Amino acid sequence: MKVLNYILSGFLALSFTSCGNDWLDLESSTEIPSEGSLGSLTDFQYSLNGIYSAMQSSDGYSGRIVYYGDVTADDIQAASATKRTGSYYLLKYTKDNAPSSLWKIPYQLIRNANIILEDIDNFPETEATKEERSDIIGQALTIRALALFDLTRIYGYPYAKDNGASWGACIVEDVRTIDSKPSRNTVAECYDAVIKDLNEAIPQLSPKFNFGKLNRWGAMLLLSRAYLYKGDNANALKVAEEAIAGAEKNKYRLWSNEKYPTAWADERSASEPGEVLFEIVNTTVDSPGKESMGYLCWRSGYSDMILTSSFFGLLSEDPDDVRNQVYEIYKAKAYINKYQPQKGENPADANIPLLRLSELYLNAAEAAVKLGNNAKAVEYLDPIVQRANPEKTVKDENITLERVLNERRKELFGEGHRLYDALRNNQTIERKDVKIDAVSSTKHLSMPDEAKKFDWNYYKVVLPIPKFEIDTNPNIAAQQNLGY
Repeated sequence: MKVLNYILSGFLALSFTSCGNDWLDLESSTEIPSEGSLGSLTDFQYSLNGIYSAMQSSDGYSGRIVYYGDVTADDIQAASATKRTGSYYLLKYTKDNAPSSLWKIPYQLIRNANIILEDIDNFPETEATKEERSDIIGQALTIRALALFDLTRIYGYPYAKDNGASWGACIVEDVRTIDSKPSRNTVAECYDAVIKDLNEAIPQLSPKFNFGKLNRWGAMLLLSRAYLYKGDNANALKVAEEAIAGAEKNKYRLWSNEKYPTAWADERSASEPGEVLFEIVNTTVDSPGKESMGYLCWRSGYSDMILTSSFFGLLSEDPDDVRNQVYEIYKAKAYINKYQPQKGENPADANIPLLRLSELYLNAAEAAVKLGNNAKAVEYLDPIVQRANPEKTVKDENITLERVLNERRKELFGEGHRLYDALRNNQTIERKDVKIDAVSSTKHLSMPDEAKKFDWNYYKVVLPIPKFEIDTNPNIAAQQNLGY
């Protein structure tokens, strides 16, 4: 499988310090480790640092993997066709020009996680090393699960469309050679693999705050999300409730209404972790720079993406909703202002929050609605609604799925969720313009009718397998997504 040879040729050095977190003082390996080359726990930590550094890529979790899930839907659009997000927003990709990085980067992460997992089997477990060794295993398993999860939702149709029978990604759980040519697995098989890895990882992961790295609560959020995507609502609710209780016992809290507009730029610490369970850490000396979400969203930067007029209308139904303070109107366009730099840094170096406690509350509420448990739906939706506007509440309401999904849109916009949330719930994406004076310069760009309104039956809701993979792997060549 050619993609598995896109091994990280040089892990970026992480020799800086930030927030007093020791891992940022550890340099990562300058060369990709090979099997059998990791001889100490320090070596494993260096290699993990290299994986987190690779996740910083603007084609990965500091940029493209995040914005792809938004600009392909109906809440966020490219500001113009020439912007970096333009081709994704206009759904212009074909089997010949589709981006390869959305396939390559997750498989780089998977391969390097697999090297750690294979080598650590040969590292003896002692009483002195047990806790650190287990946490390393847990992080590697969670990274592998996250990468496969994203591959599955980018290249595979929603599970609910056909009970996961269609093609997803390739499950790779060992260190492959140049001659390896695996076939695609089904969406159902991919979600089963993701869930298996996360269930194995969670008891091994530390529950403690770990700046810029995955801990138990981040992994549990991913597990609740995977169950939700698979339609296993009972387990989605169970895991979300356990994760909320555990995270809050470890000092994580929903940001307050007062703090919400600026909390994105806070210095996270063990004493004040806030609600970010996992984020990509960028700094002035180690970031993707102007290709990162911070600069892409900044109206004085590349000003790449903006709120659609229809979504702006949804948000502005309640002018007192605090989430109206995390976009900025400039020249009648609304620019996302969630990617705020930490003190002394630039917008291009903003951290990228990927997993937030807010999502756990929304996962629990959505699962509860689908299970017909209105009391639980109210219990977990109300804190999000009241945080947005303390004068609002959903107590004594009959919570509908539409109510929860609209709250997800308002809470998670710009964080890469909208396309998947709509499709997995068999909703229709509709790009329509609404006349609102505040965003009068915001209009959808010219596009074919099929890109203006679509659901999970539209073939372009999944990407084609990249050309380089089709050309070199005959087992995948026969499994290209239909329509391409």
